[in-house]
Amino acid sequence: MTSPTSPESAADSAAALADALVAWLARAGVTDVVVAPGSRNAPLSMALWAAAQAGGARLHTRIDERTAGFLALGLTKSGSRAAVLTTSGTAVANLHPAVLEGIHAGVGLIVVSADRPARLRGTGANQTTEQTGIFGPLLQSYDVATVAALDAVAAGPHDVVHVNLQLDAPLVPAGPVTRPSVELVETANGPMARQPGVDVRGAPATSLETTLLTRGPRTVVVAGDDSGPPARQLAETAGWPLLAEPTSGARTGENALRTYRLLLGTDLGARIERVVVFGRPTLSRPVTRLLERPDVEVLVVPGRGIWPPKPERSTAIFAPRWGEDDVDDPAWFDAWKDADRALGRRIDRLLADQPTLTPYDVAGSTFAALPAAGLLVVGASSPVRDLDVMARPPAVGTRRKVIANRGLAGIDGTISTSIGAALGRRDSARNLALMGDLTFLHDQTAFVLGPEEPRPNLTIVVANDDGGAIFSMLEQGAPAHAASFERLFGTPHGMDLGSLCGAARIPHLRVTSRPELEHALASPNGGIEVIEAMISRVGRRDLDLQIRALATTPEDA
Repeated sequence: MTSPTSPESAADSAAALADALVAWLARAGVTDVVVAPGSRNAPLSMALWAAAQAGGARLHTRIDERTAGFLALGLTKSGSRAAVLTTSGTAVANLHPAVLEGIHAGVGLIVVSADRPARLRGTGANQTTEQTGIFGPLLQSYDVATVAALDAVAAGPHDVVHVNLQLDAPLVPAGPVTRPSVELVETANGPMARQPGVDVRGAPATSLETTLLTRGPRTVVVAGDDSGPPARQLAETAGWPLLAEPTSGARTGENALRTYRLLLGTDLGARIERVVVFGRPTLSRPVTRLLERPDVEVLVVPGRGIWPPKPERSTAIFAPRWGEDDVDDPAWFDAWKDADRALGRRIDRLLADQPTLTPYDVAGSTFAALPAAGLLVVGASSPVRDLDVMARPPAVGTRRKVIANRGLAGIDGTISTSIGAALGRRDSARNLALMGDLTFLHDQTAFVLGPEEPRPNLTIVVANDDGGAIFSMLEQGAPAHAASFERLFGTPHGMDLGSLCGAARIPHLRVTSRPELEHALASPNGGIEVIEAMISRVGRRDLDLQIRALATTPEDA
């Protein structure tokens, strides 16, 4: 969606629009601004620098717009709110992956692009294209040439908004940029600028009609990405199994099951009659198949972001609550809990018998190193699914935050997202990131940091199997496709990750065993560092099949 272009005849100066932008971002609750430098956005960048010097929104500078976008995304996902600013032309288009992720995940990213005046569009002017609406119809895009038009732009806390500012010469003030007077207010994310009459701490959420659920159908609760505590609370009060993904924010307590994905393929899974879905479940085909079963009632609690509705297969409910005085059939939950514990033991024994470090070891050791009040950012593809099998649900209230880019589940921008999330969660006890080697290689410009840029304490664990292991577990990894697999899907690269880290002056350590990995995780150096865990894709498909087979293997087999 796009807004009408502001009348150019009434266009305000670049300096006036820059000052108005600083005030507008403060009203939107922005705590951090990521700037990708350029000429056309110079007046905006200089005004934001001056505001930061006076105690306003924290400033970050990145030379790569794609990195800048994912840095802002990570900042926003961890509790801050960030805006990203680019110059004109292709610079704007480079934000598209981060913008799409934000739209689909419901992460309130604010995008500001600098543009030439409307009169120069279609004239062949340098770095000029149709920037308004460049991100498609899924977000509101405003073409702004006046302060009044900017002040009219609304940006809800979970809205992704694009503001395209038309800036005319002169772009740079004649003298030094002055520091505006900024009033600060304490928030959960530290001091934030406040404009007169605006409460940047946010408004209370509106109440929704409660849906009462009663006993009857054999029920499970599925908690996808960003479900939050309500999924766990419903499962506990009703006494239902909780099938929670690692990034759900609900995988804590006694009702959360570690091996639910594998148990869905057993008789227990076949007996499910009703599912209550929170968040955005994206990790496993067994969950997808469960939600597609015609004999299962599917109740969906709508979440943030874009999730195409399927009214013929599900019913939307709001604020579900258990309507009985005691829990549902205890035997139903007990059967799941007993099976989960038994299968978890069998998986642990199988992995302990492996002669070399496995990707499951890497995921399990990384999660075990996450302390209470710690942060873990996990990459897409295999690592988040390995974590799903290995992460034992911790106690409620330990505040272990696990996040990932699951809106569209791409591997791009994961290092930048991790750095942003670590910078945004200022009270974190420890910051960890887990990703594969292709994900790591995909975002190397994340390490291009200037000497004045904020740097978090962040340990990045890279499970390096020299390629794309996840495809070996899918249809194209079958022996019948072996001739084409390596070239098309395995994609070995042979890159020396230590040398790449050395070029960016990032400390690097290579480990080849679980004890080495656990020792490295227990001894963080501070700042950004990389632990490269060497694993192999050879035998990965067979190992995965063995783990799946354990779900139907007797305990004493």
